[in-house]
Amino acid sequence: MEGAAQTRTQLKSILVPSVQELARESLEKVPDRYIRPFDDQDRPILPLDDRVHDLHVPIVDMEALLSGDGQELQKLHLACQEWGFFQLINHGVNSSVVEKFKIETQEWFNLPMEEKKKYWQTPTDVEGFGQVFVVSEQQRLDWADLFYLTTLPKTQRSPRLLPLFPLPYRSSLLSLTPPPPPPGFFPCFHSSTTFYQGSWSCKAELSSNL
Repeated sequence: MEGAAQTRTQLKSILVPSVQELARESLEKVPDRYIRPFDDQDRPILPLDDRVHDLHVPIVDMEALLSGDGQELQKLHLACQEWGFFQLINHGVNSSVVEKFKIETQEWFNLPMEEKKKYWQTPTDVEGFGQVFVVSEQQRLDWADLFYLTTLPKTQRSPRLLPLFPLPYRSSLLSLTPPPPPPGFFPCFHSSTTFYQGSWSCKAELSSNL
């Protein structure tokens, strides 16, 4: 547990105001810190023409991944390399659980500010409401709040936050965490150009902490 606590404290972020509360102040303009200069804005990675309409978000089948399907692994590789995100199917979480969690999460973000303060980040803990990776007072900020929480591995879960969660929401949150594959059956991904190895034999401790 000491190692887990050290890992959490290594992730620090300067505390910033709630964007949701700023938006409720009927501001005449967005504060300068939330406006990115044109040169600092993300550029579209795709041409803005008719070809965009033919694109589809990559879909990755988790069951196929865990069965060792090389073609599915290649799909995952390309999705990460070319898109940076993908839709995951057959992940073991019932769709009704996902929809229930979406509703409860919206309600979570709509809590009164006084209530949300109990779940806010601290100067030494990045988990909770706020923004992450804020390292200077001059840094440009995102016009959004987020809630950062680690659920896996279990040894990394926050002892400060989880006990504060209302039981129904805590149950929904943890039910979205699928069980790990059995020991010795954990995909060995790495960042080389070949992306995956033919061997699926990994050390059992990789999954024992999940």
